[in-house]
Amino acid sequence: MARLRRAMPYHWLLVAAVALTAFHIPSFAQQAGDDSEKEIERYRQMLKADPWSNPATLDIDRGEELWKTARGPKNVSLEACDLGKGPGVVKGAFAELPRYFADADRVMDAEARIVWCMEKLQGLDRSAMLKKPYPGGGKATKDIGVLATYVAHQSNGLKLAPQVTHAKEKEALALGEALFFRRVGPMDFSCATCHADQGKRIRLQGLPFLSKPAEARKVVGDWPAYRVSSSHVMTMQHRIYDCFWQMRMPEVELGSEVPVALTMYLAKTAEGGEINSPGLKR
Repeated sequence: MARLRRAMPYHWLLVAAVALTAFHIPSFAQQAGDDSEKEIERYRQMLKADPWSNPATLDIDRGEELWKTARGPKNVSLEACDLGKGPGVVKGAFAELPRYFADADRVMDAEARIVWCMEKLQGLDRSAMLKKPYPGGGKATKDIGVLATYVAHQSNGLKLAPQVTHAKEKEALALGEALFFRRVGPMDFSCATCHADQGKRIRLQGLPFLSKPAEARKVVGDWPAYRVSSSHVMTMQHRIYDCFWQMRMPEVELGSEVPVALTMYLAKTAEGGEINSPGLKR
């Protein structure tokens, strides 16, 4: 009994110490997160000051070469591809995507349209293009990704202005918004779980408030973007694919209705935001 009484003060001291530590952990984590975000933002500003230091510049050049090179069974280039402003017009086209294309009778974003043109104009096999279209960590960006990067870069300095006049464009926007907020899958997550609130972060990375126009305008126009953590460019569709994977959802196909609709919702929410692609992400 005496031994127990002697042990009790130590026991309660330990409990108090643990409680005190737990009380301080959030403040330490918050400070670390704030410091990390400041350094990441400083790094982004340094790259903006010297765009040639962004490794994604190489992907812009690769994309332009692929766009202008005759390839595929039909041995033609993509210079006749209509991105919405007429065959061969790349400048400014990305700013108005996603949009409805009558020849395909569907709404497409940049990547979906590029795949369509590669199939229809160059004769390339769609199923082969869509088989593992995204690079693994440390691997070079694949053809569709560098083409999308080139196309996006040609709208730099312009404002996001997606077309939402056709009935199918309105349907895509409504679907994208519903998908953004719908909780699904084994984790009961939605896009909004991470991106519909102020000040959220995962580990030390701040999460953008994508359903708030003022916040969305700051970040949506940066995609495609070079991701330092994976050492390659990541397109918007790749980012959506990766988020679905993290939510333990079924694999989403590049260019399919789901990622295009989500891209439409994000682009419309960020309407008026400046395009500055390729951006830089952690």
